[in-house]
Amino acid sequence: MDETYQIYVNRVASLTLPTTYQNQLKNIQKSPKFQERQPVPFPGYTVLTPPYQDDLINESFYHQLTLIQQQLIKKIEPNFLIPVPPESFHLTLADLIWEGNYRNAVKGDQDFDTKLKKAIADSFKAYQELDLKKGRCQWQIIGLLVFPRALVVGLVPCNELSYDKIFHLRRSLYQNQELIKLGVEQQYHFTAHITLGYFDEIPDNLEKSSLESVILSFNDQWIEKDPQILNIETVELRRFENMTQFLSNQSNPKLRI
Repeated sequence: MDETYQIYVNRVASLTLPTTYQNQLKNIQKSPKFQERQPVPFPGYTVLTPPYQDDLINESFYHQLTLIQQQLIKKIEPNFLIPVPPESFHLTLADLIWEGNYRNAVKGDQDFDTKLKKAIADSFKAYQELDLKKGRCQWQIIGLLVFPRALVVGLVPCNELSYDKIFHLRRSLYQNQELIKLGVEQQYHFTAHITLGYFDEIPDNLEKSSLESVILSFNDQWIEKDPQILNIETVELRRFENMTQFLSNQSNPKLRI
């Protein structure tokens, strides 16, 4: 289901075009993952890079992202965006199972979490056995993206090897028969992103053209500056309670990529 390197880069680049923003801003909605600007319970599992608070190698990257988030909040409609706590900034590499499906799985099998962790560890082992080229996995910010319920920064690989590493990681997860039996399935194309905030109530008088201009001005900053690069060295399984809490646990499988 995932694309080739060049198709991915072209698709994500197209998401930063003014015409794309115009179309997407017509369809934005309030995120159901927040009520009265507070996160609601939304449990599940994901494979991700360590969140900012636990990431020792991307301090500068996440610091810049925090500044961008602060500047963005000042320039757009008050209370329109519910900012994600910077300490939880991360890159999701594979959505696994969440909300109703996760609740039902746990209800039906008290050993579900243990089985999931073992299956993920097996996928990580299968990935390590692949004969991939050696080299760093680096992704860079391409611009702000408008999702139906969130404002995010999109990322593209710095080179084909960086894409191949994530492509094969995702394949090792989504083609694992034990994970499939547990209810894990790929539901989306991969669009590498870090969420800055979720949409609250959409004002009737929202100035969408003004918001588009703000987004484009931020994208110009990235064009004019040196690339802001996220170095991916470690990925791990984490359970989340909601969209701001991704819990570390010694028993969670980890992988050096």
